[in-house]
Amino acid sequence: MLDLGTSFLAAVERDPRALAIADGDLSLSYAEWFTRISALTDALGQMGLRKGDHLVTGMQNRWHNASLHWACQLAGIIITPVNWRVTPEELDHALSDSGAKALFHDGSVAEAVAGSQIAPTLPTVPLDGAGGLAEMLDGSAADAIPQARADDISLMLYTSGTTSKPKGVPRRHRAERAGAVAHVAQNLYRHGERTLGVMPLYHTMGVRSLLSSALIGGGFVCLPRFDVPGALAAIERHGVTNLYLVPTLYHDIVHHAEFSPARVASVTKLGFAGASMTDGLLKKLSEAFKPELFVNHYGSSEIYTFTICQDAAAKPGSAGRAALNQRIRVVPLDSTDPNAQAAPGEEGQIIATMQGDEAFEGYWNRPEADAKAIHEGWYFTGDCGLIDEDGDLFVTGRTDDMIITGGENVSPVEVESCLSLHPGVAEVAVVGLPDPRWGKVVTAFVKRSGDVTEEDLDAHCRASELSNFRRPRKYVFVRELPRSPVGKLLRRLLVAGDYQPEQPETAGA
Repeated sequence: MLDLGTSFLAAVERDPRALAIADGDLSLSYAEWFTRISALTDALGQMGLRKGDHLVTGMQNRWHNASLHWACQLAGIIITPVNWRVTPEELDHALSDSGAKALFHDGSVAEAVAGSQIAPTLPTVPLDGAGGLAEMLDGSAADAIPQARADDISLMLYTSGTTSKPKGVPRRHRAERAGAVAHVAQNLYRHGERTLGVMPLYHTMGVRSLLSSALIGGGFVCLPRFDVPGALAAIERHGVTNLYLVPTLYHDIVHHAEFSPARVASVTKLGFAGASMTDGLLKKLSEAFKPELFVNHYGSSEIYTFTICQDAAAKPGSAGRAALNQRIRVVPLDSTDPNAQAAPGEEGQIIATMQGDEAFEGYWNRPEADAKAIHEGWYFTGDCGLIDEDGDLFVTGRTDDMIITGGENVSPVEVESCLSLHPGVAEVAVVGLPDPRWGKVVTAFVKRSGDVTEEDLDAHCRASELSNFRRPRKYVFVRELPRSPVGKLLRRLLVAGDYQPEQPETAGA
């Protein structure tokens, strides 16, 4: 299999004049971009960075960041991106844990860099100024020659640690390329497609969009930080043809005052991942975009793709079936035996084979994490789900999110999908809060879009197919739901009481 540096070189040879990347007023063809990337690759070597070194980055989705990703692939350097909202302590963990040999960052990470204890001991390169990344890209050098092989490590992503320090997920060139090829196939991308590059490049969704664009001679349209007007303007200006976003960003787009179907007419394919999408949002997106393909992609940093559903709106909630490079199973929640498969319709833990071409091989310096997650060649995802009578997977939440009330298991996702269909609900999250009688009581946190009451929502649930014991017994109306930088719902903050309730004067508005 080709390494990623050679894959990019092949894209340059196939489509030298095609749009490769756009960022604001800047647009570069593949040939023009390769010239800039070659200069950067040479500059990395001049810094003393060598094949196999870790280079930590903290940057928003600028063309400079995308260029650095490709330069590292050509040089055989392991790019190790961190969230640009990183704290000094989190940055130090990544620098120390990876054994980083250099740090590149833009202004969004400047405060964390200033507070870091390790950054001053390393070559630290800002975006701008003398010797900065922008200056490196303006240099000149001979065309870069790929130094990596398919079995070398391409990048290391950090999982978002909630109960422990983030875990490094090293991924080889061959696994990254296999994931990109499968992404192209499963999303039916055509030659020359253009995608909105807004999912961060420290997240597997952002990396996948970047790599798959090159495989098809496509355009990667950068949006450093998501905002709806900026996204709509970029889609119109560059004729973006596909979107691959988390549900939260889709929600923000279609509910924005500046949105209209005409402004996104060039978009023919929608894909989402990172979280479940409610029935209400699926319906609204289908009506607004009328996509020819609407893909629910379920996966993780460890194994890029678990399952794919290519007609998400036709069977709401279904994550589909095993992807091109994968096998999946559902096992009882308390089992570590990959052969102890749950019966159809029985909820359990979702597991995926590590034989797949996209799989990682274990965490970075975390044998205890490997022992917990990997059993007999299968990766135990920590996600709950079930396989229905048709053979389709439904992801019902994290094992830690399952609500046990009065001895019954309640999936938050099922309740959220029901409530999302009420026109007065803009967003909803369901958690279990402690209760002396029931153990946990099903509680819905609702962001309203109209004048809706607790009684209205309870009546809506009673009139639905939702089982009686799954109905929320408590409703909390909030201004916003707490989310991670990539839009994942942070249920633990709701349980902890860390949220913004509606102010009395806005209640019911």
